[in-house]
Amino acid sequence: MRFGVLVSGAGTNLQALLDAQARGELAPATIAAVISNKPDAPALERAARAGVPAEVVDHRGLAREVFEDRLLAALAAHGVEAVVLAGFMRVLTAHFVERFPYRIVNTHPSLLPAFPGVDAIARTLAHGVKLAGVTVHFVDASLDGGPIIAQVAVPIEDGDDVGALRAKIQREEHQLLPRVVQRLAAGRLSCQGRHVTCARAE
Repeated sequence: MRFGVLVSGAGTNLQALLDAQARGELAPATIAAVISNKPDAPALERAARAGVPAEVVDHRGLAREVFEDRLLAALAAHGVEAVVLAGFMRVLTAHFVERFPYRIVNTHPSLLPAFPGVDAIARTLAHGVKLAGVTVHFVDASLDGGPIIAQVAVPIEDGDDVGALRAKIQREEHQLLPRVVQRLAAGRLSCQGRHVTCARAE
């Protein structure tokens, strides 16, 4: 299964996918293209170093549907069959999502449905909860509301600030996301309503 990875920033989750692919742990998934909505995203350099096609589809000055149409055209040009949102800071509408039913996954730095949207880690700390975490979920037209595929909890310790908690969450995220992508490509994930199951490897 050929994946397109959409990015906006540093690309640490993209790097985790690229590293897994280099180790042979992502098959039958292949990272076919990386697309950023920001021309200066460091993630583009990560893709280039790995020899993965990378390009920019800038959202600025475009109506949302026009931007999404350009994204879809870029993905189609690379034969993309499924999509990973890896730090992609744009909300996708049904116009885009419906082209890839149950084939778009997103990673989010909280235990959804808690703290959807931006600044999830800061809001987690502000609420005084004892567990943070990471969620990988299918994407629908809602904000971080699609069916949950997998979660890993991360304890919050006394003295944790945003930076420390982010680092702990990212360590789990960088392991979880490649596993989910591999399972999706292998046909091991199925979704009925909001319930996602993962078949055992043969």
